[in-house]
Amino acid sequence: MRNIVFSYLLLPLFAGLSLTANAASIPQAANAPLTAQQAGASEGSPKIDLNSADAQTLQKHLEGIGKAKAEAIVAHREASGPFASVDELLEVKGIGSTLLERNRDKVRVE
Repeated sequence: MRNIVFSYLLLPLFAGLSLTANAASIPQAANAPLTAQQAGASEGSPKIDLNSADAQTLQKHLEGIGKAKAEAIVAHREASGPFASVDELLEVKGIGSTLLERNRDKVRVE
C-alpha cells in the first residue's frame, strides 16, 4: 500500500519536471534564425500594390485571402475608387484587423 501511494506522489513530480524541461527549451527555438522562405517573405519580396493587383495576385501572395476575399478587394476598389491607405482594407467585407495585420508588410498603396 505504501509503495502505491509513494508511486502516485512521484508520478506528478516526474511529469512536472518533464514539462518544465520542455518549456525551458521553447524560447531557444523562438530565437532561431529565420528560414530563407520566412526571410524572403518579409524582407526581399516586393510589396503588392492594392490599387493595381488583380484578384489572382492577391489570392496568391496574401495570407488568409482566398478567391472570394480577393475578388471582394477588387470589387471594393472598383466601386469606391483606389485605396488611399492600407488601412482601408478594413472596409472590405470579410477582412478584419487580424487579417490586415498579418498582411500589412506585404501590401502597399500607390
